[in-house]
Order: sequence, then C-alpha cells, then structure tokens
Amino acid sequence: MLNRVILIGRLTKDPELRYTPAGVAVTQFSLAVDRNFKDQNGEREADFINIVTWRQLAETCANYLRKGRLTAVEGRIQTRNYDNNEGKRVYVTEVVADNVRFLESNKSEGGNSNSGGFNREEGSGGSYGKGNNSRGNQDPFSDDGKPIDISDDDLPF
Repeated sequence: MLNRVILIGRLTKDPELRYTPAGVAVTQFSLAVDRNFKDQNGEREADFINIVTWRQLAETCANYLRKGRLTAVEGRIQTRNYDNNEGKRVYVTEVVADNVRFLESNKSEGGNSNSGGFNREEGSGGSYGKGNNSRGNQDPFSDDGKPIDISDDDLPF
C-alpha cells in the first residue's frame, strides 16, 4: 500500500505552533494549491490543504514559514475524527508532513535566493547553497583546465 503526497503551494496564514501535554511540538498550517484547470470564468481555483508537522520540523516551520511563502510539502494523508461540543462527529483529512521545502527566499534575509528544506529525520537543512561537501565549497565537476587521466579499463564500453 502507498500513502504519499507531494504538494506545492502558498501558505494561507502563518503556522500555528502548539505543544502537546507531553511537550511535543505540533504545527498546523494551510497550503493553497492551484488546480490544473480554469473555471467557467477563466479563473483558476485553488484547494486549501491542511498540513500538520511534528517535533523539530514543527518548530522549524513555525520559525521560518510565513503567510504567502511558496512551499513544497511531502507527507501522507491522514483522516481522523472527534466529537465536537454539540455531540456531532467531525471528520478531518490532513497531510502529515515529514519533509518541507522553502521554495523561495525570505525577503527579510537580505535577498539570499537559496532555498532550504527540513525533514523529520534530519531536523535540519536540506539544501543551503551549492557545494556542501566534505571539501568545502569546491565544485567537484568544475573544469580546472587539466586533462582527466582515465584508463581504458575504467570505461564501461
């Protein structure tokens, strides 16, 4: 069975950070995702998808995401229900995110155009610029003008 969702959209409001009684961080926000077609008036409609993040990812989203920011979310669909104050059963469908990517820079960060990402497992940055490798910021595929020494034994053909 497969339950996997990937969405790209804009936040409809700032994320709401709360903590469970056990002290676990949880953040909720809504993502506006455009539909692929236009309505009868020629306007695009959008779906508003509820997103939930937990733990370190929740705190990171609350700190860095803001209303209107273009964001990618990867996770799974979850359906839950509860009884409201009037005794009626309420069903909620939401995406539980385990990976969130910021697809545009934060205007207040001085115009840095690198996107960042956070996921549940790592709890920290995905891609913050080029050349994040063990040799510093050197591009291993850059052309330094020297010939590459490859023997015939190294070639697959």
